[in-house]
Amino acid sequence: MKKPTLTEQLLLICVLIVSIVIISLGIVLPKTLLPIYEENLYNYLRQSLLLLDNPSNISNKINSEIAYIYLTNNNSFILSDNAASIIDLQDIDVVLKEITDNYGSFIYNKKKYYYVLEEVGNLKKIAITGNNYISKMKAEILKIILIVVGITFIIISLLILIWSNNLVNRIKKLKDKIDNINNDDYNHKGIYDYDDELYTLEVAIENMRIYLKEQEEYKNQMYQNISHDFKTPITVMKSYIEASEDGIETKDKVLEICKEQLKKLEMKVHSLLYLNKLNYFQEKKDNLNEKCDVSKVIIASIEKFNPSRPDVEFVLDIDKKNVLFRGSEEMWEAIIDNILGNFMRYAKTKVKITIKNNKIILYNDGPNVDENVLTNIFTPYEKGVKGVFGLGLSIVKKTLIFLNYDINIENEKKGVKFIIS
Repeated sequence: MKKPTLTEQLLLICVLIVSIVIISLGIVLPKTLLPIYEENLYNYLRQSLLLLDNPSNISNKINSEIAYIYLTNNNSFILSDNAASIIDLQDIDVVLKEITDNYGSFIYNKKKYYYVLEEVGNLKKIAITGNNYISKMKAEILKIILIVVGITFIIISLLILIWSNNLVNRIKKLKDKIDNINNDDYNHKGIYDYDDELYTLEVAIENMRIYLKEQEEYKNQMYQNISHDFKTPITVMKSYIEASEDGIETKDKVLEICKEQLKKLEMKVHSLLYLNKLNYFQEKKDNLNEKCDVSKVIIASIEKFNPSRPDVEFVLDIDKKNVLFRGSEEMWEAIIDNILGNFMRYAKTKVKITIKNNKIILYNDGPNVDENVLTNIFTPYEKGVKGVFGLGLSIVKKTLIFLNYDINIENEKKGVKFIIS
């Protein structure tokens, strides 16, 4: 079964709306206007009675749709010539019994009649008509409604056709833009000049295209950096092994270098695995319900790094009532280890860690971070101070974002401060 196009759907909706309007107006409006029709009819009958001054002119057919009756004081009556064609008056007494008020309606022989009664002295003038007048008024109103609605439908249909055709063309252009989202030769220039939902969609598509392109470039650059990062330790180990085979280096020296390079490789693999695991955590969201005593993680991390820099003094200022933070111990270990690992490269003599007021502040007295480097310092493999690059600070940033924390780096007069809040 063929599915209707957007234009066909809009036209179908338009037809349904018009049909509902016609049915509603054709049924509801006449019933609503019935009291007005009847009041007009009564006025019409009263006006016709004004022309009957005396019984002598009743034979003149003042109005072929109205029958007239004169009642005298001796209960005799005079009928207009057209009375028989309007109402069957063989049993006039039955009809006269229905006429009890100055105006009204009655059912006679399964037909509805309207009347107006006027008394002039001993005479009574009665004007009677059937339901034809109201039927004609209903037909005229319905005819007007059909004409108005028909013209309106034609105009609206034309407007919808023009608008839907324009809408369809714009959607086709958007589809074409999406189909060529990875095609750099395609003209991705904006196609809409006015601000509406489709323009918003186009902007979103363009932003997505730029984002995907940046992500692709970022991934390519990251793969190159990872390859280089992994290749360097392997090359060093290979060189030392070859030097040992040539008798240039001792086996002990080669083992020492290989262990050192393997440790570096292990850390890089661990970082990549952690990043992959972090994506898994983000899907689960379970770690947001955990609480970790960060002070214990910090003390354990200092014990790991202190032997590598015995010249650095570690100073702790920890509020014991303020040490629980969202996240697992594994996450906070990754955060603290990567920050302190960074500090070990740059700190001169001192590292200070403060936990107060729901904030963790880590300070080292190393060189300030260049303002240009600060902008992208959390980007994976972005070169930092002294050209060093890696995944450490990227892991820190991503983990903290996942835990709904923020991190900022501030240059002090002497040193650098990391603030987690």
